Amino acid sequence: MSDDILRMRAITKTFPGVRALHDVNLSVRRGEIHAICGENGAGKSTLMKVLSGVYPHGSYDGEITFDGEPGRFSDIRDSERRGIVIIHQELALCPQLSIAENIFLGNERAKRGIVDWNRTNHEAARLLDRVGLRENPVTMVADIGVGKQQLVEIAKALAKEVRLLILDEPTAALNDEDSAHLLDLLRGLRAEGVTCVIISHKLNEVASIADSITILRDGRLIETLDLAADEVTEDRIISGMVGRDLEHRFPARVPEIGPEALRIEDWTVHSPVQRGRAVVAGATLSVCRGEIVGLAGLMGAGRTELAMSVFGRAYGTDISGRIYRDSREVEIRTVRDAIRHGIAYATEDRKRYGLNLIEDIKRNVSAADLSRLARRGWVDDNEEYRVAEQYRRDLGIKAPSVLSVTGKLSGGNQQKVVLSKWIFTDADVLILDEPTRGIDVGAKYEIYSIINRLAGAGKALLVISSELPELLGLCDRIYTLSAGRVTGEVTRADATQERLMQLMTKEQPR
Repeated sequence: MSDDILRMRAITKTFPGVRALHDVNLSVRRGEIHAICGENGAGKSTLMKVLSGVYPHGSYDGEITFDGEPGRFSDIRDSERRGIVIIHQELALCPQLSIAENIFLGNERAKRGIVDWNRTNHEAARLLDRVGLRENPVTMVADIGVGKQQLVEIAKALAKEVRLLILDEPTAALNDEDSAHLLDLLRGLRAEGVTCVIISHKLNEVASIADSITILRDGRLIETLDLAADEVTEDRIISGMVGRDLEHRFPARVPEIGPEALRIEDWTVHSPVQRGRAVVAGATLSVCRGEIVGLAGLMGAGRTELAMSVFGRAYGTDISGRIYRDSREVEIRTVRDAIRHGIAYATEDRKRYGLNLIEDIKRNVSAADLSRLARRGWVDDNEEYRVAEQYRRDLGIKAPSVLSVTGKLSGGNQQKVVLSKWIFTDADVLILDEPTRGIDVGAKYEIYSIINRLAGAGKALLVISSELPELLGLCDRIYTLSAGRVTGEVTRADATQERLMQLMTKEQPR
């Protein structure tokens, strides 16, 4: 018997007017972790949907062989019966059901049509122990974080006696600790003989966990690398993904730093749910015109809470401290006040809070400042279209028209729409919270270029990122936060990952 558990040959998938996959071949060895890399739109998820039956046999050309037998799957349940389970980036859990109910949803432990709850909870507890999740099986999924929800999805797959587990961007929304735990779990599953296929933009994670890497570009197979035999570097993977060598991950920039645009002094914010707990305590920082300033900190350090509270007190209670715009103290108590004073905030969760995904690009671009397009209380549709079309061209938003639905765009293009919305407000200070989260390396470079252009135009930018190399490559200065307090300020010349991590983990004197 072949060592390959999966073979996909000459897979071609066409949608109206678009060829998403073109003669793609994929071989996955039994018991390995096989990574699939590529830019947004490269065909990664489409290939996995073909494999798992989301796109049924007959809707594509080519052949699938799974464990030596033809794989002609009519739907997901068909592929699951063979032991192929896919976990999508958008988790398919019901928040108002318990962990145990979610694990066995559609696969109930029942006898004569009646659910055996003792058996359900007992088997769920055993599966939770297997994935390292210490939660009561009767806990509601709504009451656990996204990292634990990802583990519930894996427990759900194990309940179906999974042999080939497909994970689409499993760590995209996880913090470093949860990501490390998930990767360790995948290593454990590999040791048990479970084959894994993982789609990820995080190349450092891919390099640390994968046995083989397949690179797709524009719906075509570029190459498959064996990490045991081939010399594999992040630069080689990136070159295959984008079709060119990226000599520098970050576009060149010569900063021209002007006067101070924003200063926050002794800023304190209390939690709205834990009475008396200061999420941000006595923070002081500044950003100048033409400057890109980074904000680094571990999960729970208070980075997003600080940004949202400055942006019109969108987060927190009992907020105190002072905000200065162009050296003049201002009072900002609402989001409207923040926009009026030239402050914009691009949220880390663009899909939930940054965009209206069922609306078109045009409406999203204008949403933050409709008054600029209004004439006697009515929005000028022609002007709204013209403005949106200008941003589509200037920021390189890849869409046929500004009438395209925003939810249909790739992550990188959605992020460009978010930036367009806030640039349109003519803000002088832009707070960008995780601006490249869930975006491939090619699109990241484009976002970095936009950020540099904004700084070159005299805007002041405060960038929050969990990726230290991103902050080191982009920023002129970096502040570090730990437990809600500013623990350090480091210039670009003095900044290293080790130095930042020291400051991010620094304990404050009581």
